[in-house]
Amino acid sequence: MTNSNSKVVPEAREALNKFKYEVASEVGVTLKDGYNGNLSSRDAGRIGGNMVRKLVETAEKQMANK
Repeated sequence: MTNSNSKVVPEAREALNKFKYEVASEVGVTLKDGYNGNLSSRDAGRIGGNMVRKLVETAEKQMANK
């Protein structure tokens, strides 16, 4: 079984982590460095959902410009 969380481009890990903190700040969720096990599912979902939304918007814009 493969790990669905594995990065296709491992070099992107740092950029995605920075992006996660930026999105968390935008939605009003405070993340600390390292483990965030105290984070509610709702807040984690807000962060992840907004990350996906922004990534899709960026991809759509890039595809429209081709």
